[in-house]
Amino acid sequence: MLNTANLSLDQAPPISIPFRFFVTAPLFGIAAALLLLFKGPELFLTRWSPFTLGLTHLITLGFLAMVMCGALLQMLPVIAGSPVPRVVLVGTLCHLMITLGSALLVHAFISGSLVGEHSALALMGGGVIIFFIAISLALWRVENVSHSVIAMRLAVVALMITLLLGLLLGSGLLGFLGFGNIAALVDVHLGWGMLGWVGLLLVGISYQVVPMFQVTPEYPVAVRRWLAPSIFGGMLVWSGFSFMAMQGLVDTRVTSVWMSLILAGFACYAVVTLRLQRLRKRRIPDVTLSFWRVGMVSVLLSALLWGVAQLVPAVEQDPRYHLFLGVALLLGAGVSVINGMLYKIVPFLSWFHLQNRQVSLMCMSVQVPNMKQFIRDRYARMQYRLYLASLVLALASTLQPSWFSYLAGMMFLGSNILLLVNLSLAMTRYRTTNAALLAEGAVEKG
Repeated sequence: MLNTANLSLDQAPPISIPFRFFVTAPLFGIAAALLLLFKGPELFLTRWSPFTLGLTHLITLGFLAMVMCGALLQMLPVIAGSPVPRVVLVGTLCHLMITLGSALLVHAFISGSLVGEHSALALMGGGVIIFFIAISLALWRVENVSHSVIAMRLAVVALMITLLLGLLLGSGLLGFLGFGNIAALVDVHLGWGMLGWVGLLLVGISYQVVPMFQVTPEYPVAVRRWLAPSIFGGMLVWSGFSFMAMQGLVDTRVTSVWMSLILAGFACYAVVTLRLQRLRKRRIPDVTLSFWRVGMVSVLLSALLWGVAQLVPAVEQDPRYHLFLGVALLLGAGVSVINGMLYKIVPFLSWFHLQNRQVSLMCMSVQVPNMKQFIRDRYARMQYRLYLASLVLALASTLQPSWFSYLAGMMFLGSNILLLVNLSLAMTRYRTTNAALLAEGAVEKG
């Protein structure tokens, strides 16, 4: 049984708000897969290729950030009891601006269009700022501040730092500001985006969704209290030393030490999460667990690889190292956990909204599907296998691009198409049942 005792379910936004974000994410995943099929080995030669940059942003902005924005708009009122002001307007504007901005930015990377890049930055910047203001108002109105809320607050601040760094990188002003080492600043931008925004938000949300949906014990109090603030503080120090290293004021080894501490924090989180899953009360096989386990193992693999690179300079200087680390973090950790979240959040929201509608109409003659009926386990498991194959092949592509890249693209394409189908079927079942409830309710009132 789901434990919803601590959730403010009556304050949830209309289901169309998170759904539009969720269903858009696999469309960007499909675009990323098509780019893999179109360019293949070229994407794994260097991380500075325009096509590689485009692929990276299709995943980070189009897939990861899209789902995280939708989840935050939905879960903040539910788990914190603080609704987002004007949530329908905010959700509609942010979805439109971030979707168009992400697509334009990828096009600008590939085509080299400065007009497209500036338009993309304006749309993305505007969408993220609207999102930041609305979410911040809701977060700072929370009366009972939980550890999840603290992690969310820090993640939203990290989002704004990521945006500001991205706008600086895209504006061409860095040369005038004295930052000639663009590569180092790109690493800071990527670090705040993946570890600050996505990482901290996943940590905060997992404090709620892992015990609730996976029926595990709660995260240890020490982890909930100290992990997110420690990671955020470490990110601030690491960024400061990175800027100083760009000016030649400190040795780059200082920044490496701080990043090692940050990754050690995430590795601790991954170990604790895997341990909690082993202690879960419900032993029924669940595809969500498989996605989360792949994600947590990918976090541990990324932290281990980083440590090896710091000890063995030849590894860090190999271009394949950065590509392998990027695939492990983005496709392994980020995409995997997001998939696992979607397969629980979408059926739960569908079931919950229909239950509320059924009770409000007092219409018990229409049966509401249970959570398992919104997305069939067989199709979810099929999508998981396609995803896992795409991850393994993408990691192999960083070592032998000509052998594995096209296969990775095919598997990733199939995975995202099936994810889109699964989410669409869940939403169709929701709409069909909702229409039946409304129709039966109208008949009973008449």
